[in-house]
Amino acid sequence: MQNVEVSWIFHEIADLLEIKGGDFFKIRAYRNAAKTIYRLEQPLDQLVRSGEINKLPGIGKAIAAKIEEIIKTGTCKTHQELLEEIPRGVLEITSLPGIGPKKARLLFKKLGVLSLDQLEQAAKDRQVRKVPGMSSKTELEILRNIKAIRSSGEKTVLGLAREIGAELRKYLLSLPGVKRVEIGGSTRRWREAVSDLDLVVAAEQASLVIAAMLKHPRVTEVLDQSERSIKVLTWWGVPVELSVVPPHRFVLAWHRNSGSKNHYRQLQKLAKEKGIELSHGGLSVDGKPVEVKDEADIYRALGMQYIPPEIREDRGEIEAAKTGTLPKLVEIDDIKGDLHSHTTWSDASASLEEMVAAAKNRGYEYLAVTDHSGSLKIANGLDEKRLAEQCKVIERLNRQEEDFTILTGVECDILSDGRLDHPDRVLEELDVVVASVHRNFKMDKKAMTDRIIAAIEHEHVDIIGHVTGRLLGRRSGYEVDMEKVLEAAAKYNTVLEINSSPERLDLNEDNAALARDLGVKIAINTDAHDTGRLEDIIYGVAVARRAWLGPEDVVNTLEVDELLKTLR
Repeated sequence: MQNVEVSWIFHEIADLLEIKGGDFFKIRAYRNAAKTIYRLEQPLDQLVRSGEINKLPGIGKAIAAKIEEIIKTGTCKTHQELLEEIPRGVLEITSLPGIGPKKARLLFKKLGVLSLDQLEQAAKDRQVRKVPGMSSKTELEILRNIKAIRSSGEKTVLGLAREIGAELRKYLLSLPGVKRVEIGGSTRRWREAVSDLDLVVAAEQASLVIAAMLKHPRVTEVLDQSERSIKVLTWWGVPVELSVVPPHRFVLAWHRNSGSKNHYRQLQKLAKEKGIELSHGGLSVDGKPVEVKDEADIYRALGMQYIPPEIREDRGEIEAAKTGTLPKLVEIDDIKGDLHSHTTWSDASASLEEMVAAAKNRGYEYLAVTDHSGSLKIANGLDEKRLAEQCKVIERLNRQEEDFTILTGVECDILSDGRLDHPDRVLEELDVVVASVHRNFKMDKKAMTDRIIAAIEHEHVDIIGHVTGRLLGRRSGYEVDMEKVLEAAAKYNTVLEINSSPERLDLNEDNAALARDLGVKIAINTDAHDTGRLEDIIYGVAVARRAWLGPEDVVNTLEVDELLKTLR
């Protein structure tokens, strides 16, 4: 049982209790426990065995006992009893933007709504507006959001796919006879959302691998099965397709599995023109087999540059590789620091010192501390006085550092009228100002575009954070004219962010590519609210690579002195 699974059970218990109208303090205790467990780096089963579980902050005896129950049995009696009282469909309703447990409870009590289907019908029948606190506008939002969820329901966000893939890969590598396991498909190409997870296994005896896969605790259903492959549905609802090939065919099979289909078809077409046979089973020139040790051998045999997986989408990469003009893509090792991070001064779970230590452990040369600004009360935003205090602490810490720089900063709210949440005299003293929209998302397209461009034009704004405000699978971005935003960023030399959080990936790859074409510089940041989230930088780098960005397009590949000069 993984930490995230236990966290989710407590999250559901809190929601179910709130829908039921349970005790406020008990609900809060479960929510706090869910957050604590989710952020843990050490596995819960180890903490249970060592007796350290009771020492976790916010974990009392009752919740500790439930954690032990879940670890030992895989389930929780309280959770199951609540699910018997309240249909799971009501929980699905709470996932709709703007609903939550309280409104789901009202809809349940007043209209008897037990599922998304019933809620959709109630909205169409104009019954929702009769519920206290709801209106015709609420009905329109419900219908729009249900449509959005259903249209994205067949996709899984990349972060979840990679998490499941890493766990299954580790499991399969532990099996006797397994030589290699790799993630393939669109997950390997780092697409922001995937329809399923592909795994390719090198092993002689496919039957043993398939049998082991069937026994994995996350597997809930077999969707398809053959002699050397199996497709299953997992506990998360994510389909996983497993292919087992002999070790000597692994590279070719993995390459073909990685795709994209159009990219591979174009390679086969090119190969045929050259008298080369290319398939998942082998590579041969004029009938003579060619040894393939890695994927570079395949591209070399075709007389072209190696093409990284992220750009194998048949978007001109083959033509560029044939002429030797593929750009050098930005790599994770090019990133010298993170320019958007949070601490316990605002709403994060790690202290300033802990975030700095984690950044140094990553080999970074700098970290910008950009806690929220004062008007964002829900995030414990910093007013002028507290921000000044934080800057003094950073100044003191910097005096103790030799090869690392802590940059002062703020994530400053862009208010509805385009003004910034702090005055110029405050912002001009900071190293990094990230300006972001956090509220009033429902402005019309022109108003939202003007709002963001006003921040772009501001002389003290360095970076625009998570430009469209989207949350993958949960919330589409607000209405904004990205063409005008990009043109303004180019005109005023304002940096745009690729937010690396797997929930955001904002800018997306298309807008990042347009930014590059216009000469707009990019900052790849994590928006980390704990030390572990600094690792999300890999997702932002993947977006940049899919957009064909090089190190020269990204500001946080620069040394700190050059970075500050560029921002100023």
